[in-house]
Amino acid sequence: MVVAEILGLILAIIIVVVLFRVARNIPALIGNAVIGVIILVILNLFLSPPVVINIWSILISAIGGIAGVIIVVVLHFLGIAF
Repeated sequence: MVVAEILGLILAIIIVVVLFRVARNIPALIGNAVIGVIILVILNLFLSPPVVINIWSILISAIGGIAGVIIVVVLHFLGIAF
């Protein structure tokens, strides 16, 4: 009985530490996503054949930030996707 309580306490501490580390990075992830989508929209105004803005290009830009936008634009110019 005591061993189960100790293991439960250790598990709870591990979960709290992991959640704290993830929550600490959330503002940076949100900022990265906003910057990536804004850059994609601005680039779309200046590109001759505009990049199709759909759920996939937005997700790649939001997750990848500036690097994601570069990936979307390169794939668009190569004719592979978007």
